[in-house]
Order: sequence, then structure tokens, then C-alpha cells
Amino acid sequence: MQDESLDDATLAGSLVRRAGDLASRMLASGVESSQKSSRGDLVTAADRAAEQMVVDLLSRARPADGVVGEEDAARQGTSGRTWFVDPVDGTYNFVHGLPWWCSALALQEADEVLLGAVHHTEGDDTWVGGRDLPTTRNGVQLPRLGDRDLEDCSVATYLHLDYFSDADVQEPFAAVASGAKAVRSGGSGSMDLAAVADGRLDLWCQRDAERWDWMPGFALVEGVGGTTAHLTVRGHTWSLAGPATAVGRAIRLLQQA
Repeated sequence: MQDESLDDATLAGSLVRRAGDLASRMLASGVESSQKSSRGDLVTAADRAAEQMVVDLLSRARPADGVVGEEDAARQGTSGRTWFVDPVDGTYNFVHGLPWWCSALALQEADEVLLGAVHHTEGDDTWVGGRDLPTTRNGVQLPRLGDRDLEDCSVATYLHLDYFSDADVQEPFAAVASGAKAVRSGGSGSMDLAAVADGRLDLWCQRDAERWDWMPGFALVEGVGGTTAHLTVRGHTWSLAGPATAVGRAIRLLQQA
């Protein structure tokens, strides 16, 4: 891992796999959780340990790059490149024994996300990809994303409680959901987006997502030719990823709500 000649994609895949494996081992040994911003927003010692491991490895493999972690890790770089790290995405699932969680990271330069990587320890799957890097799962290139309209799509989101209590969130999302085939809420943005990239889910539509929640998966979707977008409606920023026609239709419905 100290070899700076490793290409970014290989490095990214190795980092998320190691982070996920560490978190899984710690979970098996028993970890306690604590609340962050809400009752459903949890953090564990495994989150913090996996994040610190990734930061330490990056400090050797990419010493000039910056790092931003969900659990507050931060390092200012000099290269103009920054790694965004989500050591355990889906911590609520992780703590409660549900398999829909992963380790994820993304590499950004200027305003461009160069690549994303996601590792699902439970399924032993690793995705790596980006706009100029065809997305792979376990080293095998995924097929290009086929286009489809919203009515033929499943829509994935994380159902925060304000989806039911805040009209400025509820009504725009309901407009999108009512035009779709199905709605799924798995509890991990990066896992949902990896599933969009490999065709198991169709469209991701999430309000006010943190950068580490959308950047890794957006890169994967772009790496299979999908469309990604952000727009602000009623004071909330919605992030979307999936087939071009479905994303376009969802944008119009959000804007009309």
C-alpha cells in the first residue's frame, strides 16, 4: 500500500475492501453504537477505526492528496485532489445485522469526481468506476446502462422521517414516486447507487445527501453511461442518478411539485 505507483482505481478498490473487512471483523467482536444527528443516524468504533485506517494508508500512498471523512477525519492536500471516505455507509443496518451496508470512497479533482469505489463485505463485491473509467464489479466490466422512462423504474431513496412530516420534502418526492414502478429504501446510498450501476435498481433520488453518500455511487453510475444530476426544489437539494430519460422525467416532476 506504500507503493505510490499504484493506479488510483486499484488503490481505491483495495482501500474500500480493507475498510469493509476491518469493520466486519470489529462487528463480529461486538461494537456499541452512539447517536449522531438523529435517532437513526448512528456511529460505531468500527466506523472510526476503518476511517482512520484509510486515512493512514492514503497518507503513505498519496501523501499530497487531501482527505475528508464522514467521521470528521480531514487532511489538507497540496495536489488539488481530495479523497472522500465513508467507512461504513449504512451504519444502522450494520449495527442491526442487516447486510445492506458497505465501505465507500470517491476521488475528486477540482469539481470533477474522478472515480468511486464501493465494497460490500457481505456479498464480497467491489465496484470501481468513473466517468472516464468503465465501472467494474470484481474486475469485470459492467454493461452500459440501458435507457428507460420513469414509469418502468424502481426508485431508491433513504426515507428520512421528514419525507412524511415536511411538505417541502414529501410532495416533491411523492411526485416522483407516483410516476415510478416501485420504491425501495435500503438504508445505504452507496449500496443503492452500486445497484443502479449494475441494473438491480433503476433510479436514485435522494434529498440533501452528503458528499460521501453520493460521490462514490455517482461515479459508478457515470461509469456505465448513466446520468447524474442535482437540483434545488423548495430549499432542498435533490440528487438523482440513473437512465437519462428517467432522470429527466424525475427532474420535471420535482420542479412542478
